[in-house]
Amino acid sequence: MASETARYSIYAVIHKALRAQMSHALMEVGRCDWHDASERTQALLTVEQLLQACGAHLQHENEFIHTAMEACQPGSAAHTATEHRGHQREIAELLALGRCIAQTPDRAAREGAAAQLYRQLARFVAENYEHMDVEESHNNAVLWAGYSDAEIHAIEQRLVASIPPEEMMGGLRWMLPYANHQERSQLLAGMRQQAPAEAFGGVMEMLRPLLRYSDWHKLETALAA
Repeated sequence: MASETARYSIYAVIHKALRAQMSHALMEVGRCDWHDASERTQALLTVEQLLQACGAHLQHENEFIHTAMEACQPGSAAHTATEHRGHQREIAELLALGRCIAQTPDRAAREGAAAQLYRQLARFVAENYEHMDVEESHNNAVLWAGYSDAEIHAIEQRLVASIPPEEMMGGLRWMLPYANHQERSQLLAGMRQQAPAEAFGGVMEMLRPLLRYSDWHKLETALAA
């Protein structure tokens, strides 16, 4: 198998983002006071945003990454495609459970549904952590065997070009703070070259309060070079 450090991983940064967003959502659900309307609304919104991101992400993978895998090695995407169908069912169940909590006036019933949401979300997160590891090992190996890094990057660019602006901004909110310095700098340097100045400025404004001071300083230095 090709060395992970020597080849370009189409999964690296987006999976860091998803792991961070999943962890955040699970912690928010775990500490929520479900009888406080404001906390309840915020926790359910956090879960909904995560599930929307997961649903969009697996659709992008199905359309672009799995298609590329199947083109060079038929059957190679079957396992993760099957798991994606399971994730879609789990996303629908979690969304329905969230709506149930939002609409339930009875305190005891709400507590029971919230406990179920926490456990079910925890299982979903755990399964997705394992799923992403398979993608980063097996799926990457298929891509590396069939495509050059330039070709993999081109697949990624087609995927990115298909994402609506609002969805892209939501993804960047989790990608950029939880990428490492090199990944963050490269992403933003490329974005500055391609995106309108106003859009790039909006991303930087969104990002600044999410970074540690040292990370922001290193980023400014890198972008000024």
